[in-house]
Amino acid sequence: MVLIADSGSTKVHWCLVTASGQSSDVFTDGINPLFQTTIAMQNSISNQLLPQIAPLLWAGTLTHVFFYGAGCTPEKKVFVQKALEAVFKKAEVTVESDMLGAARGLLGRKEGVACILGTGSGSCFYDGEHIGWGVPSLGYILGDEGSAAVLGKRLVGDLLKNQMGDDLKEAFFKEYETSMADIIEKVYRQPFPNRFLAKLSRFCADHIADQRIHDLVYDHFVQFIRRNLVQYKASTPIGFVGSIAYYYRPILEEAMKAEGLLLGTILKDPIEGLKEYHKDVIKPTTE
Repeated sequence: MVLIADSGSTKVHWCLVTASGQSSDVFTDGINPLFQTTIAMQNSISNQLLPQIAPLLWAGTLTHVFFYGAGCTPEKKVFVQKALEAVFKKAEVTVESDMLGAARGLLGRKEGVACILGTGSGSCFYDGEHIGWGVPSLGYILGDEGSAAVLGKRLVGDLLKNQMGDDLKEAFFKEYETSMADIIEKVYRQPFPNRFLAKLSRFCADHIADQRIHDLVYDHFVQFIRRNLVQYKASTPIGFVGSIAYYYRPILEEAMKAEGLLLGTILKDPIEGLKEYHKDVIKPTTE
């Protein structure tokens, strides 16, 4: 059996695949070595993942773990690998960036440009096996244009600065049962402010018919395109994975067309493509 994971900062989508092709999907909180220690990640895997997949392990031995995650830079991915190896002692563990996972899930073994628009964002040119090069995402403070965290940050900033009208501001406070003081506390003093801001961005989906919200989301995508995608000079359709690309597809299409770029495949997450990519190592075991 093979365990494949697509991890963002908010959640991990785990998929356990047997040699017969059957698969089971489970979800846990996000794992990110930029914000968590090896012990914290190991505890998350042990306490959240194992209880869900333990009843499924009767089907055979787990031989490989392929983990694609946010924050899994060359310097940081070793800490995720240690956490996984501590839990899955007999499996061969491979840890790569979420960007490579997105590219392999979208493009398989074909070259092209792949993007992530989820809690965070990213983009790269992919040669069919590895990332050739990519514009750095820089995280939600310095970059991450197009992401849920930055959309939430822009939304909250505009609302609190009285840029979007009292009606939207009052609706936001009511729907989220929050206040300016509560937001400041969670953004500046609590862990995982990017997750918090990403959750607040859902207000945009609920009010997308309002022209002010539509314009905010449209400009959000334009900023991602102009600060990232135009650098690739792509002549082929550009693929996307992630909830923001998936749920705001009509506005993303609008922005891509206006900026003269071709929109390719959009996936909510790359797991199905990754199952196909790794199918050759999913073999029967007798242990």
